[in-house]
Amino acid sequence: MLVSRLGAGLSEIGYGGIDTARAAEVLNNALDLGINFLDTAACYNVSEEFVGQTVAHRRNEYYLATKAGHIAGGYEGEPWTAKTISDSIDRSLKRMKTDYLDLVQLHSCSLEVLEKGEAIKALQKAQQEGKIRYIGYSGDNDAAVWAVNSGVFDTLQTSFNLVEQKARHSLFDKIKEKNMGLIIKRPIANSAWGAASSPSGYADGYFERAQKLRALGPIENEPADRILLALGFTFAHDAVDVAIVGTKTPKYVKANIDMVSQALPIPESVVAELHRRFDSLGKDWAQLT
Repeated sequence: MLVSRLGAGLSEIGYGGIDTARAAEVLNNALDLGINFLDTAACYNVSEEFVGQTVAHRRNEYYLATKAGHIAGGYEGEPWTAKTISDSIDRSLKRMKTDYLDLVQLHSCSLEVLEKGEAIKALQKAQQEGKIRYIGYSGDNDAAVWAVNSGVFDTLQTSFNLVEQKARHSLFDKIKEKNMGLIIKRPIANSAWGAASSPSGYADGYFERAQKLRALGPIENEPADRILLALGFTFAHDAVDVAIVGTKTPKYVKANIDMVSQALPIPESVVAELHRRFDSLGKDWAQLT
């Protein structure tokens, strides 16, 4: 799959309280402007339904990734079982009005679940049946390392940004060795860098780290736009195949694409200084999810 480096994460439209018309505007704008990788999940509320309702007729213009394993959408069962995963894949196909999925990822299950093997076999069975093309793991820390070392998965989706750089040391080289695709989630660190306060409860960990890294003083030649800084840092790493950014606001789709296509790269010295600061303060930090 030859994907755009900037992908669309669809949790925002799933949980954002928007209507179908707004979702159609966001998704069609993304496709019109060159994004061809859509990343969603069975548990992202109505995001899969929005895909089916708004861009199913453009199916040959994008690669479609989703995630399975959690109990979602009114489903009754146990998480991470073969039946739950199989049923989730069938539901995703129906919701998104497609007869195949380009990528299905186990959605941040534990190391224990991976080692048990049942969830992986369920993905492999769906792949053999032609329902999915590739299989992946989405997660962090020890489970992500295991997923890469296993040689089973085609892709890894993991957290990486200017305040969460652990993957740079623990995963990037191994992913290259395995010839896997690398999908980055949280590439702008939930907009925590330079924020006056934590943007949300979910971003608290990112905000705390940003405060510690920024307390070391100004960074020479740092871009004035904090989102450009964050995107520029993430895309400065060749290991990154695609970074997914979510929004429920059409104008931000264009703004993000313009940054990636027109304003990058940021100065190498800025990236190097962010590396230095993280390695100085955070070498023992656990990978934030």
